[in-house]
Amino acid sequence: MQASIDAVRVAGTPQGPVPVVVLAVEGKDDVVPIFIGFSEATSIARGLEAEDIGRPLTHDLLLDVIEELGGRIDRVVVSEIQTGELGDGGTYIADLHIQTPRGETVVDARPSDSLALAARTNAGVEITAEAFEDGRDDSDKFERLEDIRNVAGEL
Repeated sequence: MQASIDAVRVAGTPQGPVPVVVLAVEGKDDVVPIFIGFSEATSIARGLEAEDIGRPLTHDLLLDVIEELGGRIDRVVVSEIQTGELGDGGTYIADLHIQTPRGETVVDARPSDSLALAARTNAGVEITAEAFEDGRDDSDKFERLEDIRNVAGEL
């Protein structure tokens, strides 16, 4: 299923603020929220804005290395949710598909890192039907949350 990064927001939880990247899925009203860390959330937001801060940060560096070696990020596939033992909602699993001079290679990567790279390259984002069904939630819940760019300066 084709998806896109709809927003990077911050949810208030009993443990404090938690960033969430919201994936919109083509033709669906529900979204898939993926709760991530603040550095990854900030990196995804910077990638979406094409913000250049001078020296490369980790995701910029990885992208530079891939490109210098002749590779190109083709797409990110969020493939499944592994349910946690404590009923914590589980861990998302993603694959980073890279075109290289030797053909396509697939690298296991955290969704947050994969999405940070996709945001910098306009690479496609996909989610499997199973991961969508397991992670889907009402989009209205996430539209009301604060945008990470408004919160990042306060941290």
